[in-house]
Amino acid sequence: MLVQLESSLTCFLTGLLIILFTIFIFTRVTKYNDWKEIAEGNTAAALALGGKVLGVANIIRFSVLSSTGAAETIIWGLTGSVLLILVYLLFEWLTPKLNVNREIASGNTAVGLLSMVFSVAASFVIGASIS
Repeated sequence: MLVQLESSLTCFLTGLLIILFTIFIFTRVTKYNDWKEIAEGNTAAALALGGKVLGVANIIRFSVLSSTGAAETIIWGLTGSVLLILVYLLFEWLTPKLNVNREIASGNTAVGLLSMVFSVAASFVIGASIS
């Protein structure tokens, strides 16, 4: 029982650190200030960042379930997080007429929701790929 508790706590803390690190990177990749936009009530920014948080958490879920220890959880969690960041950059690149960053910064809720769904959907594919 104590070993399981230690393992659970290690996976939890490891996963939480990966989520925080990935969100830090995401907030540096976007061309707007995520936290400022959210503080000012920009729902589109909240949806977009919320989707990234859900996406990374989902990837961590898959990495914990498919790993035999903390080291594997870290490797697969970070690998999946990097893939999710690349998918976001690809999403921005593939939609040049939409200009995702500008639309989210201006409060376009539809684009924020689309970004959220895209992040969560990509996380399911990435998660299944690493498990």
